[in-house]
Amino acid sequence: MTRILFITGKLAEPALRRVLEELAPKAGFEAHVAVLPITVAALMTTPWIVRHLPPLPKPIDRVVLPGFCRGEIDEVAQALGVPVVRGPTDLRDLPEFFGSRSGPPPGYGAYNIEILAEINHAPAKSRDAILREARHYHASGADIIDLGCDPGTTWDAVGETVRALRDEGFRVSIDSFNPQEVDAALAAGAELVLSVNSSNVEYARQWHAHYPHVEVVAIPDTPTNLDSLAHTVERLRAIGLRHRLDPILEPIGFGFAESLGRYIATRQRFPEAEMLMGVGNLTELTDADSAGINVLLAGFCQELGIRSILTTEVINWARSAVREFDLARRLVYYAVQNKVLPKRLEPNLVLLRDPKVYDQGEETLQELARRVTDRNYRIFAEGGEIHILNGSLYLRGTDPFELFTQVAAADPQLDPSHAFYLGYEFAKAVTALTLGKNYTQDQALRWGFLTVPEVSHRNTPRSE
Repeated sequence: MTRILFITGKLAEPALRRVLEELAPKAGFEAHVAVLPITVAALMTTPWIVRHLPPLPKPIDRVVLPGFCRGEIDEVAQALGVPVVRGPTDLRDLPEFFGSRSGPPPGYGAYNIEILAEINHAPAKSRDAILREARHYHASGADIIDLGCDPGTTWDAVGETVRALRDEGFRVSIDSFNPQEVDAALAAGAELVLSVNSSNVEYARQWHAHYPHVEVVAIPDTPTNLDSLAHTVERLRAIGLRHRLDPILEPIGFGFAESLGRYIATRQRFPEAEMLMGVGNLTELTDADSAGINVLLAGFCQELGIRSILTTEVINWARSAVREFDLARRLVYYAVQNKVLPKRLEPNLVLLRDPKVYDQGEETLQELARRVTDRNYRIFAEGGEIHILNGSLYLRGTDPFELFTQVAAADPQLDPSHAFYLGYEFAKAVTALTLGKNYTQDQALRWGFLTVPEVSHRNTPRSE
């Protein structure tokens, strides 16, 4: 069994031992702890560690230093003759550091729901714009690019556009009730028609005869009339044309709950049928970030056996809807297949707040403030306050402008670039406090799959 030595200070020792007692058996290593003669581990430097290391248990396969430890870890590795790594900045993140993470388990990621991503008002867009949007949707997880046509006119370039998409390897569907547009799209390689009801089902026989690959989405004549959907299904079955059923999801306040019931009724009436749900009536028409809505609708689809959805990204709060549903379909598939809660499986879908918020604690901050001797600033955000300290000051408060005024008064040599740095870090800290997120100096706030990595300024003068 791998033997790992964890180096820490006096203050963190009890908490570290508690974490390792639970973690080590699960992660498959034997844990040893070396407590060095310092209260706060964040004050350690690698040269200081080399000078103060006690005799070590033998053999040791690896050494883990505190995350805030400054200096070159190669110094410690050379002194000990074993590999050395810098651990997480918070010891409570050690389970994730060793792979026992709150996140996807082995084998996670399968799905069986297909995503159709609609390019709205496609006739009004240039070919290049359509291709750019299609590439974005595909990169976000879309399986089929849906061309949304505008009623009342005929899009003469639909065939050429479908061919351009097909030439780039995209699967294409056509969203139109205009038979000329549909025929041109199918001739160019479109594979799916949205949608068919009693008003245009007579054209389905021609499409099936000329384009054997075609499939259609059957919808009711009006959302509340499921008998009309059944009648259209009968005609499609008589033709032998493949089809999916969409009872139409309606917006909140306009029959939303009843429309969910119609999906259930349709599944009961057609237990083996393929089904589709257009989720845009919720994601686009509800004043809420779309990620949570997508997860709920994905769970509904997964349990009911709805194997395709249609979505789009028109309104700003739904601008990442395709990627959200791509993550959501994997989450709900794993949950349903394995009979587990969809919790602590997909951290990329937790966007606004963090799953857990870690604090250093009042005692640690006070001890750090007493013992820091250099001029480098350390910034923390916890307990509803921003904390900033170095060897000559310890300030805390809720107003970053007031804190900065105090810093500037205490530090007349503060240069503009470093003032900008402190302002940037204060802004992140306030955001973290406002939303309930973890703040770590010189690291990006975590926004799930929307997180933008941040170049560390750890070595910026006086920035620690």
